[in-house]
Amino acid sequence: MPTGPELPAIIAHRGNAMEFPENTLEALASAVELGARFLEFDVQLTGDLVPILMHDADLARVAGRPESIHDLTWPTLSGIPVGEVARLGDAHASVRPPSLAQAVEAIAGWPGITAFVEIKRASIRRYGRETVLKRVSEVLQPVLDRCVLISFDLVSVKLLRMMCGARIGWVLTSYDEAARAQAASLAPEFLFANLERLPPPPESLWPGRWQWAIYEVRDLETARGCQARGADFVETMAVRSLIAACSESRREW
Repeated sequence: MPTGPELPAIIAHRGNAMEFPENTLEALASAVELGARFLEFDVQLTGDLVPILMHDADLARVAGRPESIHDLTWPTLSGIPVGEVARLGDAHASVRPPSLAQAVEAIAGWPGITAFVEIKRASIRRYGRETVLKRVSEVLQPVLDRCVLISFDLVSVKLLRMMCGARIGWVLTSYDEAARAQAASLAPEFLFANLERLPPPPESLWPGRWQWAIYEVRDLETARGCQARGADFVETMAVRSLIAACSESRREW
């Protein structure tokens, strides 16, 4: 999607998650069809160490079931619907979770798409950094040049750069001087921050070699405000409406 001088680029947060079950191939494909060039999704490991697209460590929210994904194998999980019926009704009730390998295959068929792959801390705590990072980076190899590996876990982000040479991004848990010093030492390609954790405008975002991505952005006015403070990207689940608003703004510009 072309960008104008007054607007940041849009990252589809867990795909087009406003309209489709999050972190599914359907949500990712919809975001691409709407014109998103940047996707974000979450990765956890199953009980048999298969990387899958999933935000939570359990199935309660997306499937209405109590099980931990760490206690289930991929053959079992692949057959469980994750259609978020409580949020979306029955429209996507039969949608299944994808493996990371399936997402890689999809990305390979979408020229010009960049994926921000968030490695979740729940899996790191369960299996250890070495196991999780090795499994994820191995599966991503065919499209690694079009991926940015991100995490809240600072040590994991450092290790990923050494292990596979991929571009990295650190997702901040806080926006304070301690985090700023850690970011300066790490010098990642990207920094991610929750909009609600930032100080009030008009304070500018920390300068550095990184590009900023601000998430939980839903509307054009907020996106413009983030750009004015130094953000290069905004991340949203409201993919359709924000892309449409940005496109209309550029036609008027």
